[in-house]
Amino acid sequence: MNDLKSNGVLRARGIHKSFYSAKSQQLLVLKGIDLEVARGEIVAVIGPSGVGKSTLLHICGTLDRPTQGTVQIEEKAVFLMSQNQLSGFRNRRIGFVFQFHHLLPDFSALENVAMPGLIARRNPKEIYDYAEFILNDVGMSHRLRHKPRELSGGEQQRVAFARALVNDPGLILADEPSGNLDLANSIALHELMWKLVKDKQKALVVVTHNQDLARQADRIVELFDGRVKL
Repeated sequence: MNDLKSNGVLRARGIHKSFYSAKSQQLLVLKGIDLEVARGEIVAVIGPSGVGKSTLLHICGTLDRPTQGTVQIEEKAVFLMSQNQLSGFRNRRIGFVFQFHHLLPDFSALENVAMPGLIARRNPKEIYDYAEFILNDVGMSHRLRHKPRELSGGEQQRVAFARALVNDPGLILADEPSGNLDLANSIALHELMWKLVKDKQKALVVVTHNQDLARQADRIVELFDGRVKL
């Protein structure tokens, strides 16, 4: 594992998360999770359904807030930011890949990949050039002008992965990225993600039920009953 003191991207400490039912009963989902990930490191988060894997990922990605605990991304305490600051930081410094690709149906692959850069108000020519470069990296240079409905499931996820990389974030978070793909496309997507994460020295946290995928990670973090299973 890389030296987290000099190369840490994500540091989540003492993460607790509670929800309340309609009857005001408290449900403890996360009970003091610590997670650190270094640049160029791939960490797989596994565990039974309902154990809080996606909740942890959403907190690390600032899509949700912990009930208690702190998250630092690239040494910035993200939950001390204002909502506007946090939205901008999330767009620029965190890339997301979900089970469902969430591509915009009326836009081409190139336009979908460029969108986070345009939202960040980067130079349009530069962002479109870089989006094309990233799409070439993921083997989609021949599909730049195609809309999502014209792409296979594997191709759509490659576009989604390219979109996650386009703002050159330090942290990539993936939630069951191959959950809707057949075996061949799953293997191809995993190999592609692993290669580019290592080549580009990103930190990757991937939530998965796929044991074969988990075993390819640098580390496995298993959750059970709201805690890291030792």
